[in-house]
Amino acid sequence: MAGASKSIVIDAPLDKVFATISDYERYPEFLSECKEVKTSGRNGHQVDVHYKIEVVKTIRYTLRMHEQPPNKVAWTFVEGEFMKDNQGSWVLEDAGGGKTKATYTVEMKLGPLVPSSIVKALVETSLPKMLESFKKRAEGR
Repeated sequence: MAGASKSIVIDAPLDKVFATISDYERYPEFLSECKEVKTSGRNGHQVDVHYKIEVVKTIRYTLRMHEQPPNKVAWTFVEGEFMKDNQGSWVLEDAGGGKTKATYTVEMKLGPLVPSSIVKALVETSLPKMLESFKKRAEGR
């Protein structure tokens, strides 16, 4: 599986960063590749999140989010087009002074017709852009 991990310091406290990450249905407001996000089956701190994203083509997939407020959101793959697996997490740490260190880790496996070099390029190219989008959103809350 192709994977990546990256950290960023956000000028917002843990609870605001966690609120931004766990407000899944608002992702299309600040993540350009997210066209639609819906949630279903919430059971306490677990919820299924259904994504429709545009990356070269439209891809739909569902992840089961496991929330551990205010420090972690982890996910496991439920189902999806072209995707065989997707798992990862956001881990949040108090960086002092009202700031939060957010570490995003993802491992993804797409179908056999998708070369691993494309998966790696998507993860490595889109990850820094995505982190900056979350940073701007949390700092503006």
